[in-house]
Amino acid sequence: MKIVWERDCSTVRDVYETLLERRKVAYTTVMTMMKILEQKKYLKKVMADRAYVYRPAQPKGQVIGDMVRDFIDRVFNGSAEPLLVHLVQEHDLSAEELEEIARLRRPS
Repeated sequence: MKIVWERDCSTVRDVYETLLERRKVAYTTVMTMMKILEQKKYLKKVMADRAYVYRPAQPKGQVIGDMVRDFIDRVFNGSAEPLLVHLVQEHDLSAEELEEIARLRRPS
């Protein structure tokens, strides 16, 4: 998704070649993941020449929110608290970051 968001539109080959610069990945893996993202309505595709061109189907913030909710549901049985506890314990959040989190939870 990040690559498609950065480029606004991409083919499977575009994403594959960009990922290859960072790590070894199979073309078929990229193709499968993009197909899954399309099925989940995160990407939409149109035929251009002889290849599908993928574009984001929803705004980035909405997709991230959906993915985080799905992750929390699958991994933490719908409770965000264990995720937050893990982040606080394992990622050395500064006092300022913790205060910002607390501030976000206070009523406006």
